Amino acid sequence: MTLHDTPVSPAGADRTFQVDLRGLVDLLSHHLYSSPRVYLRELLQNAVDALTARHRLEPAAPADAFGIRLYADASVVRVEDDGVGLTEADVHTFLATIGRSSKRAEGIAEQRGDFIGQFGIGLLSCFLVADEIHVLSRSARTPDAPAVEWRGRGDGSYTVRTLPASARPRPGTTVTLTPRADAREWTRPAQVHTLARHFGSLLRHPVTFDDGTGGPGSPVNPEPAPWARTYPTPGSRSRALAAYGADVLGFTPLDTIELDLPAVGLKGIACVLPEAVPAGRRHGHRVHVKGMLLSEQAEEILPEWAFFVRCVVDAESLRPTASRESLYEDDTLAAVRDALAERLRAWMARVAASDPDLLARFLQAHHLAVKSLAVHDDEILRMLLPWLPFETTDGHCTLDEFARTHRTVLVTSSVEEFRQVAAIASAAGLGVVNGGYTYDRELVHRLPEIRPEAVVADLDPGTLTAHLDPVDRETELAAAAYLAQARDALSVFDCDVALRTFQPASAPALLVDSREARHERTRSQLAREQEGGVWGDILGALRQEAPRAQLILNQLNPLVRTAVTIDEPELARTSAEALYGQAAMLSRRPLRPAESSLINRSFLNLLAHALRKDS
Repeated sequence: MTLHDTPVSPAGADRTFQVDLRGLVDLLSHHLYSSPRVYLRELLQNAVDALTARHRLEPAAPADAFGIRLYADASVVRVEDDGVGLTEADVHTFLATIGRSSKRAEGIAEQRGDFIGQFGIGLLSCFLVADEIHVLSRSARTPDAPAVEWRGRGDGSYTVRTLPASARPRPGTTVTLTPRADAREWTRPAQVHTLARHFGSLLRHPVTFDDGTGGPGSPVNPEPAPWARTYPTPGSRSRALAAYGADVLGFTPLDTIELDLPAVGLKGIACVLPEAVPAGRRHGHRVHVKGMLLSEQAEEILPEWAFFVRCVVDAESLRPTASRESLYEDDTLAAVRDALAERLRAWMARVAASDPDLLARFLQAHHLAVKSLAVHDDEILRMLLPWLPFETTDGHCTLDEFARTHRTVLVTSSVEEFRQVAAIASAAGLGVVNGGYTYDRELVHRLPEIRPEAVVADLDPGTLTAHLDPVDRETELAAAAYLAQARDALSVFDCDVALRTFQPASAPALLVDSREARHERTRSQLAREQEGGVWGDILGALRQEAPRAQLILNQLNPLVRTAVTIDEPELARTSAEALYGQAAMLSRRPLRPAESSLINRSFLNLLAHALRKDS
């Protein structure tokens, strides 16, 4: 999209864009830029790129010889730089062409990596807050070059005039905006100063701000980035970096990791969050490109598993997207992400080897992030698996501690299965780990890689029931009638009933049933209902002998000893249903509608029986 490609018209004559400028600005504001505040970032960026070109033109000049000056009062916003400036031909070429950039000019295209801007549309962002943009520039490339004035208006028209050199005595560019009334919140002096510090606090060129009150201009970036300063001791450096992280990120880090990737000119810090974050929740990172703040929400700079840190970095070689509010996904960004991941791994290795107190605090908050990494990273697995906490029948403890007590480590496949068996297994002396949480079962099975003497096996119902003591033959025969009634009452749930003795005696019954078994029974039931149909043939081919649930009654429990003596059939059935319902609730798995109905029915029947007995 360009302007009319006609010969230069007389100075001051109006020209118009060949686009609907208002429509384009509306498009930018709704689909490219996140907020009108980016206008100041774009002006600062253009000024920085102009200074970069000026330093290339005059490499012997001191680094602070050229700068940027901001001015804002109640009527205008002005950004002035000592950069390379523009000739009249440059103005017609670059300020009159949508999408074209002066960074693509002859002799500069091959050096575009030195510039922040890449898309040549930054000046248009000023129309988000102003109806008129005034540019006054003088080129440093041409000796005795005249000044050039460009005025662009929101209706799509613009004018170009050549002025005497005295209109701008020194090379550089001044951009002046006349704010619209509805944009005052973004152009007030205090807001302009705030935005300048927000976007430009790490810029390498001196930037000053003048609020028009007559006082001296205040520096926007008085000090270099904290990682670029020198400190008397390593400790003072570490404290300064942590203080900076706390200031810009809003929390006191658990620890601060210094980042330095010379190959891409990246420096910065990663701050370890002091508290746990939800699994998979990725924090945005504060990314600067050549000192200019690009984004505070750049998730793509680190891998997904690194959600326990937030970064502040400044890079030379990362490529911004068109909006300059995120990073372009390319090979360079992928390499940076991998390199930063290695820095985080190295930090964990150092902490594990030399700072057990910090390691304990880190793992207490972020064990889930470390587990997700250990699953795929053998080095982290070997280094940190013994230290990671797990839920076990001995309480929450590390695998290393647990394996010292239990040579055979049993692991459940679900949280619900662990809840069912934890108390019984603990009383039986079995060592069981809850493998139902994300990553836990897989990690427990890799324990022998760290401790070869450890034996790890999945817990199955047979393992547990084998550790429950059988009752004597007389007791079994005496309870046979009750057990038959109980089996008949619970057959609708594909549940068998057995009598055993186990600790703790306070537990009247144990329901042993796995999620896989329930799924298999559901599939078998569906196959029976579909007998003779197409689905019946398909499901019948998949049918296996569906494993039954087991309700194991505890002969050591006084309530059970009383129940097995009941000789009234209906009361026996009701008591069996009540014991099943109580065991199902203790398993903490979701109850099926039929089970909820059974629990209500058995409670009411027992209550009715008790009331009849008392009357």
